Amino acid sequence: MEIVFATNNLNKLKEVQALVPKNIKLLSLKDINCNEDIPETQDTIEGNAIQKANYIKDHYGYDCFADDTGLEVSVLNGAPGVYSARYAGEQRDANDNMTKLLKELDQNTNRQAQFKTVIALQINNMLHTFTGICEGTITLQKSGEQGFGYDPIFQPKDYDKTFAEMDLALKNSIGHRGKAVNQLVDFLNS
Repeated sequence: MEIVFATNNLNKLKEVQALVPKNIKLLSLKDINCNEDIPETQDTIEGNAIQKANYIKDHYGYDCFADDTGLEVSVLNGAPGVYSARYAGEQRDANDNMTKLLKELDQNTNRQAQFKTVIALQINNMLHTFTGICEGTITLQKSGEQGFGYDPIFQPKDYDKTFAEMDLALKNSIGHRGKAVNQLVDFLNS
Protein backbone atom coordinates (compact mmCIF):
# COMPACT_ATOMS: atom_id res chain seq x y z
CA MET A 1 0.00 0.00 0.00
CA GLU A 2 1.21 3.51 -0.86
CA ILE A 3 -0.15 6.52 0.94
CA VAL A 4 0.86 10.17 1.10
CA PHE A 5 1.80 11.73 4.43
CA ALA A 6 0.95 15.40 3.92
CA THR A 7 3.83 17.07 5.71
CA ASN A 8 6.96 19.04 4.86
CA ASN A 9 8.27 18.52 8.40
CA LEU A 10 11.15 16.05 8.05
CA ASN A 11 11.19 15.39 11.81
CA LYS A 12 7.54 14.30 11.72
CA LEU A 13 8.20 12.18 8.64
CA LYS A 14 11.08 10.41 10.42
CA GLU A 15 8.95 9.76 13.53
CA VAL A 16 6.04 8.37 11.55
CA GLN A 17 8.21 6.22 9.24
CA ALA A 18 9.59 4.52 12.36
CA LEU A 19 6.02 3.55 13.37
CA VAL A 20 4.61 2.38 10.05
CA PRO A 21 5.11 -1.27 9.03
CA LYS A 22 7.05 -2.14 5.87
CA ASN A 23 3.87 -3.08 3.96
CA ILE A 24 2.81 0.60 4.00
CA LYS A 25 4.99 2.85 1.84
CA LEU A 26 4.85 6.51 2.82
CA LEU A 27 5.09 9.07 0.07
CA SER A 28 6.13 12.58 1.03
CA LEU A 29 4.78 15.77 -0.49
CA LYS A 30 8.06 16.00 -2.40
CA ASP A 31 7.38 12.54 -3.89
CA ILE A 32 4.11 13.79 -5.42
CA ASN A 33 5.61 17.14 -6.51
CA CYS A 34 3.56 19.14 -4.04
CA ASN A 35 5.77 22.15 -3.36
CA GLU A 36 3.20 24.68 -2.21
CA ASP A 37 2.30 25.44 1.38
CA ILE A 38 -0.87 23.58 2.27
CA PRO A 39 -3.38 25.88 3.98
CA GLU A 40 -3.83 25.56 7.75
CA THR A 41 -6.50 28.16 8.43
CA GLN A 42 -8.82 26.30 10.79
CA ASP A 43 -9.19 27.23 14.46
CA THR A 44 -8.87 23.67 15.78
CA ILE A 45 -6.19 20.99 15.57
CA GLU A 46 -8.77 18.61 14.06
CA GLY A 47 -9.81 21.20 11.50
CA ASN A 48 -6.25 21.75 10.27
CA ALA A 49 -5.55 18.03 9.92
CA ILE A 50 -8.76 17.56 7.92
CA GLN A 51 -8.06 20.62 5.77
CA LYS A 52 -4.59 19.33 4.83
CA ALA A 53 -5.79 15.80 4.02
CA ASN A 54 -8.67 17.13 1.91
CA TYR A 55 -6.31 19.49 0.08
CA ILE A 56 -4.06 16.65 -1.09
CA LYS A 57 -7.02 14.48 -2.09
CA ASP A 58 -8.73 17.35 -3.95
CA HIS A 59 -5.61 18.73 -5.71
CA TYR A 60 -3.51 15.60 -6.28
CA GLY A 61 -5.98 12.72 -6.10
CA TYR A 62 -3.95 10.60 -3.67
CA ASP A 63 -5.20 8.75 -0.64
CA CYS A 64 -3.39 10.47 2.17
CA PHE A 65 -3.21 11.40 5.79
CA ALA A 66 -2.23 14.62 7.50
CA ASP A 67 -1.65 15.46 11.10
CA ASP A 68 -1.78 18.54 13.22
CA THR A 69 -0.36 18.74 16.70
CA GLY A 70 -0.71 21.27 19.45
CA LEU A 71 0.65 21.77 22.94
CA GLU A 72 -2.21 22.61 25.30
CA VAL A 73 -1.25 24.22 28.62
CA SER A 74 -3.94 24.08 31.32
CA VAL A 75 -3.26 27.41 33.04
CA LEU A 76 -3.24 29.14 29.62
CA ASN A 77 -6.72 27.77 28.76
CA GLY A 78 -5.28 25.36 26.20
CA ALA A 79 -2.88 27.79 24.54
CA PRO A 80 -0.78 27.68 22.45
CA GLY A 81 -2.96 24.86 21.03
CA VAL A 82 -3.65 25.16 17.32
CA TYR A 83 -1.15 28.07 17.19
CA SER A 84 1.74 26.06 18.68
CA ALA A 85 4.02 26.29 15.62
CA ARG A 86 3.65 30.07 15.34
CA TYR A 87 3.13 30.93 19.01
CA ALA A 88 5.93 33.51 19.00
CA GLY A 89 5.30 34.68 15.45
CA GLU A 90 5.06 33.72 11.80
CA GLN A 91 8.77 32.77 11.70
CA ARG A 92 7.73 29.47 13.37
CA ASP A 93 10.90 29.27 15.47
CA ALA A 94 10.87 26.54 18.12
CA ASN A 95 13.29 28.36 20.43
CA ASP A 96 11.25 31.56 20.26
CA ASN A 97 8.08 29.56 21.00
CA MET A 98 9.64 27.83 24.03
CA THR A 99 11.09 31.08 25.36
CA LYS A 100 7.70 32.80 25.10
CA LEU A 101 5.91 29.89 26.82
CA LEU A 102 8.44 29.67 29.67
CA LYS A 103 8.19 33.43 30.18
CA GLU A 104 4.38 33.32 30.25
CA LEU A 105 4.39 30.51 32.81
CA ASP A 106 7.20 32.21 34.76
CA GLN A 107 7.08 30.70 38.28
CA ASN A 108 3.51 29.41 37.99
CA THR A 109 3.24 26.14 39.92
CA ASN A 110 0.51 24.74 37.66
CA ARG A 111 2.52 23.53 34.70
CA GLN A 112 0.14 20.80 33.53
CA ALA A 113 0.03 20.39 29.76
CA GLN A 114 -0.72 17.87 27.08
CA PHE A 115 0.33 17.27 23.52
CA LYS A 116 -2.53 16.44 21.19
CA THR A 117 -2.15 15.00 17.70
CA VAL A 118 -5.02 14.49 15.31
CA ILE A 119 -4.50 12.50 12.13
CA ALA A 120 -7.02 12.89 9.32
CA LEU A 121 -7.05 10.02 6.83
CA GLN A 122 -8.63 10.56 3.42
CA ILE A 123 -8.97 7.09 1.84
CA ASN A 124 -11.47 5.59 -0.62
CA ASN A 125 -13.29 8.93 -0.59
CA MET A 126 -13.97 8.63 3.15
CA LEU A 127 -12.55 10.67 6.01
CA HIS A 128 -11.41 9.11 9.30
CA THR A 129 -9.71 10.78 12.26
CA PHE A 130 -7.46 9.42 15.00
CA THR A 131 -6.40 11.28 18.16
CA GLY A 132 -3.39 10.75 20.40
CA ILE A 133 -2.82 12.58 23.69
CA CYS A 134 0.21 12.62 25.97
CA GLU A 135 -0.18 14.32 29.35
CA GLY A 136 2.72 15.89 31.18
CA THR A 137 4.18 19.12 32.52
CA ILE A 138 6.18 22.06 31.24
CA THR A 139 9.64 22.12 32.79
CA LEU A 140 11.29 25.25 34.19
CA GLN A 141 14.02 25.21 31.54
CA LYS A 142 15.03 23.50 28.31
CA SER A 143 16.72 20.12 28.60
CA GLY A 144 17.85 17.62 25.95
CA GLU A 145 18.99 17.58 22.34
CA GLN A 146 16.62 15.05 20.70
CA GLY A 147 13.27 15.69 19.06
CA PHE A 148 11.93 19.01 17.86
CA GLY A 149 9.44 21.75 18.69
CA TYR A 150 8.56 21.93 22.39
CA ASP A 151 10.27 18.59 23.21
CA PRO A 152 13.00 20.20 25.39
CA ILE A 153 10.41 21.63 27.82
CA PHE A 154 7.77 18.87 27.86
CA GLN A 155 8.10 16.12 30.45
CA PRO A 156 5.59 13.29 29.99
CA LYS A 157 3.65 12.08 33.01
CA ASP A 158 5.44 9.32 34.98
CA TYR A 159 8.83 10.16 33.42
CA ASP A 160 11.71 12.16 34.85
CA LYS A 161 13.03 13.47 31.55
CA THR A 162 11.79 15.58 28.65
CA PHE A 163 10.92 14.27 25.20
CA ALA A 164 14.20 15.85 24.05
CA GLU A 165 16.14 13.62 26.46
CA MET A 166 14.49 10.42 25.15
CA ASP A 167 15.41 8.29 22.18
CA LEU A 168 12.92 8.14 19.33
CA ALA A 169 11.71 4.63 20.20
CA LEU A 170 10.70 5.64 23.74
CA LYS A 171 9.12 8.90 22.61
CA ASN A 172 7.11 7.08 19.93
CA SER A 173 5.94 4.42 22.39
CA ILE A 174 4.45 6.93 24.87
CA GLY A 175 3.91 10.05 22.78
CA HIS A 176 0.86 11.67 21.24
CA ARG A 177 1.93 11.17 17.62
CA GLY A 178 2.82 7.52 18.23
CA LYS A 179 -0.60 6.88 19.77
CA ALA A 180 -2.41 8.47 16.83
CA VAL A 181 -0.23 6.70 14.24
CA ASN A 182 -0.81 3.33 15.93
CA GLN A 183 -4.57 3.87 15.58
CA LEU A 184 -4.05 4.79 11.91
CA VAL A 185 -1.94 1.68 11.25
CA ASP A 186 -4.47 -0.58 13.01
CA PHE A 187 -7.19 0.90 10.80
CA LEU A 188 -5.17 0.50 7.58
CA ASN A 189 -4.33 -3.12 8.46
CA SER A 190 -7.94 -4.06 9.29
